[in-house]
Order: sequence, then C-alpha cells, then structure tokens
Amino acid sequence: MANQAVEMITKVLEQTVRVAEEQVDAQLSRLNEIDEDELERLKERRLEALKKAQKQKQEWLSKGHGEYREIPSEKDFFGEVKETKNVVCHFYRNSTFRCKILDKHLAILAKKHIETKFIKLDAEKAPFLSERLRIKVIPTLALLIDGKTKDYIVGFTDLGNTDEFATEVLEWRLGCAEVINYSGNLMEPPTTTKKSSKFTKVEKKTIRGRADDTDSDSEDD
Repeated sequence: MANQAVEMITKVLEQTVRVAEEQVDAQLSRLNEIDEDELERLKERRLEALKKAQKQKQEWLSKGHGEYREIPSEKDFFGEVKETKNVVCHFYRNSTFRCKILDKHLAILAKKHIETKFIKLDAEKAPFLSERLRIKVIPTLALLIDGKTKDYIVGFTDLGNTDEFATEVLEWRLGCAEVINYSGNLMEPPTTTKKSSKFTKVEKKTIRGRADDTDSDSEDD
C-alpha cells in the first residue's frame, strides 16, 4: 500500500511539473512570436501612458497638490474643494498642541500623495464652516471626495489613541476613507511598536451632503 501511495504521489508531481513546463513553454513561444511591429506598438502605448501620468501630475501640482498649505479663510475652502477630487482639510487651533503633531505627518503625506490636496484651516477663522461641518473637536480632519465630505478623523482615536502614532498609521486611515491611493493592506493598520496603542475599527462610510452641508459624529475635546 505504501508503495502504491508513493507511486501515486510521484505521478501527481510529474504531472504538475509537466503542466508547469508546458505553461512556461507557451509563454516563451508567445514572446518569440512578438514581431518588431508589435514591440513598437507596446513601446508607444507605454510612452503614451507615461505622458498621460506626467500630464496628470503637472495638473495636480498646478492646483496646489504636493505640499501642505494653509488657506486664509473659509471662503477659500470652497474654491479649493470645488476644483479637486480628493481633499484632506485639517481644522486646527494654534492653542492645541496636537495640531502640531498632525502638521508634521500631513506635510510628509502631502509630498507622497500628490493625487490628494492637503490643506489646513484655522477653525477660529471659519466659524460658519465649522458649524456647518459640526467641527467640535480639535484637531479634526475632514476628508472630501468630489466636493462631498466622506469621512472625518476626530482627534487621535482612529490613530491608536496616542500622540506618538506613525505617519504610516495616518496614511492607512486616509486609505480606509479612499481619499488617497493606498497600496498597503486596508484590513489592519501598519504594525506599531507601541503596545499601548489601541485602534478603533474603521468601517467605510459616506457622509451624505455637500461640503457645506454635512453631518458628522463628534466628541468632547
């Protein structure tokens, strides 16, 4: 019986290897069949894709992407949001030290994710907007897509309940809201060495309404 089992396993392995070899041979044959004209077409399509990507990058940069900027008033907020698909807006106060922590991380991410506009607005200079967006906790990040507020990051609850969260954690949280192009695993936050950090489960959600007519959950500072 043992010999029969060994023979069966051997046959299965041989068959698996043979199938793999056939697939490799087929791929090699396909590559050999590509003529110069087809190679040239592939190069042209690749070049066109690169040109398109470069044009998109330049368009983003012309709209203020690639840097973390402060806007002077709530009037400017609507113009910034109207012309851009993805926006992260930090509502801050100079007297709140945690806003400085967010500033550091957002400046890094703004350079990395030029597909998204990163801005900040002094909540004390935007009373109307803060009330309409129900900004009650500082700092708060409003995450907007196509002019509509999709999500909020209120305080540091979603970032591990610690002032020492890594930039990658904030990047992951923004990825969960789909406001940046995130290439990591959205199912769980990046590994953190802070044992005391506790993450709140993040569920994808959409907060209905325009940028100037939005509902959100709030907490006490």
